[in-house]
Amino acid sequence: MPREDVQALEKQPGAVAAAKLPFNAALLDDLMDEAGLDVLLVSSKHNLQYLLGGYKFFFFEHFDAIGISRYLPLLIYRRGRTEDAVYIGNPMENYERELGKFWVPSLEMQSGGSVDTIERAVRHLSRLGIKKGKIGAELAFLPGDAYAALKSGLPGCEIVEAHFPLERLRARKTPAELELLREASNRVVDSMLAVMGSHGPGTTKIELVEALRREETQRGLTFEYCLITTGTSRNRAASAQTWDRGQILSLDSGGNYKGYIGDLCRMAILGQPDAELVELLAEVDAIQQAARKPIRHGARGGDIFAAVEEPLRRSPNNNNIEFVAHGMGLISHEAPRLTSRGPVAYPAHDAELPLQSGMVLSIETTIGHPRRGFIKLEDTVAVTEDGWEGFGDYGRGWNQGNLS
Repeated sequence: MPREDVQALEKQPGAVAAAKLPFNAALLDDLMDEAGLDVLLVSSKHNLQYLLGGYKFFFFEHFDAIGISRYLPLLIYRRGRTEDAVYIGNPMENYERELGKFWVPSLEMQSGGSVDTIERAVRHLSRLGIKKGKIGAELAFLPGDAYAALKSGLPGCEIVEAHFPLERLRARKTPAELELLREASNRVVDSMLAVMGSHGPGTTKIELVEALRREETQRGLTFEYCLITTGTSRNRAASAQTWDRGQILSLDSGGNYKGYIGDLCRMAILGQPDAELVELLAEVDAIQQAARKPIRHGARGGDIFAAVEEPLRRSPNNNNIEFVAHGMGLISHEAPRLTSRGPVAYPAHDAELPLQSGMVLSIETTIGHPRRGFIKLEDTVAVTEDGWEGFGDYGRGWNQGNLS
């Protein structure tokens, strides 16, 4: 921004902060207005990361418990007044403060735990004269003692769930977010192909998962999980079961890249697949491709499920097939929410609404075959103006294990 524009903005209270925000403040204000929210209390790590422009405090990245309480960071955002925002964090976050990591005008890095965080939040809101109104909180990410302190400290306010406006704010990814998701997906697939191609008969599922952990870590990912099957088993936990000659392998892994999730599934075999296995994976792929056909900006969300109805009906394995499509980004199963009948229960808010460019979907089809085992593809697809783009969209056939 030209310096003269900055100087003009500096004459408007709060405008400079709004110009530098890492999120769309106007959209958030509109979403809060639609929900009737006066204030947001943001406490989940993923939404804090989003609103703080990618910030996560390194010390508590993998745990929350400390002493007799827990780390409970909190961002207070008042609708239409970015100058009133405050971030409440741990004293050690002053290190990050010194590095200029925060856009937030007011910082309190003295929180001694969950209740102390809320007591500081109540004092801040009282200083702003907020004694009544509707406050949105992330109730699933607010401990019981913190919620009780919030209710006690603000008896004139209504505390309501803030999940919906925060989720909608993140639904349409920016080009920078799409690049992170593309990298996450590519690196997960590269890691899986490396493991498949370098392991052979007698390797245990535990060893395969640990190898995948190393591969993902070496590629700059934070390994989150691996669901794994070998042979005819449909048990997806790591165990001493081995991958043996002629057997199939499925790796379904989530790897996190700078907060964004790569979540895909690929198949391998030790040897050559027979005609039936080729046909089964082709059937899975056909359903996956059918689901992609309607995807574009403006298409009805539920059309993805409508597009697979016919191939599912025709399939000789339809009693053993599971299909689901869901949104993803900072978390798995976020907006767009396309079905209420998937493995994770939530309202199908987007089934009758248009898809928007920048939304990102996970599409997954599984055959749990009673004789041949667990056969699955899971793909990541971004909605574009005129169609879709697949991330990590390779290695989707029968990959070869190492028989040498």
